Amino acid sequence: MQEFIGQLAELDQELFLYLNSFHNPVFDFLMDWITFKYTWIPMYLALLAFTIRSEKKSSWLMIIAIIAAAGLSDYITSGLMKPYFERLRPCFEPALNALVHNVGGCGGQYGFASSHASTSAAVATTWILLLGHKHRFIWILAIWVVIYSYSRIYVGVHYPGDILVGWIVGFLAGSIIFKIYLIFLRKYPRN
Repeated sequence: MQEFIGQLAELDQELFLYLNSFHNPVFDFLMDWITFKYTWIPMYLALLAFTIRSEKKSSWLMIIAIIAAAGLSDYITSGLMKPYFERLRPCFEPALNALVHNVGGCGGQYGFASSHASTSAAVATTWILLLGHKHRFIWILAIWVVIYSYSRIYVGVHYPGDILVGWIVGFLAGSIIFKIYLIFLRKYPRN
């Protein structure tokens, strides 16, 4: 088992180095902007306004569900997984020191699993489950999750495995919160 985990880690590093190698000054600027969490505040505000306009009676409950999914996924990745696994970010890994293209700093020492990937996946999953049946364009959020998550590899702070596990955590958190939302609606139906 230990050998298998070692092989996975080595494959993860090789894939990281490949994906991190596509850099130039324009992409450096663009990916640094994409990876900055506050860049997306206008999108969140637009989605909140859209949700309120689209679902007048239950929008407040939907917004609570989205915030809860993001909070749950962030707690799992940042509060539980990173301190437990203590996997160094690629930009802190001594064996990769000269090979990592790092843009904008390294952040915290540990990176497994990616909180950016988990919270974006949780937000997208919850919004898609809540509104996907009514508004097809909401699926664009899945593309945003992929681009936002790839930016973490590009800037040198996460391995692909960090991203993949972050997506899984976010998807599960969003799905669980959505199920709780449905239970709440059954118990307290909208008028």
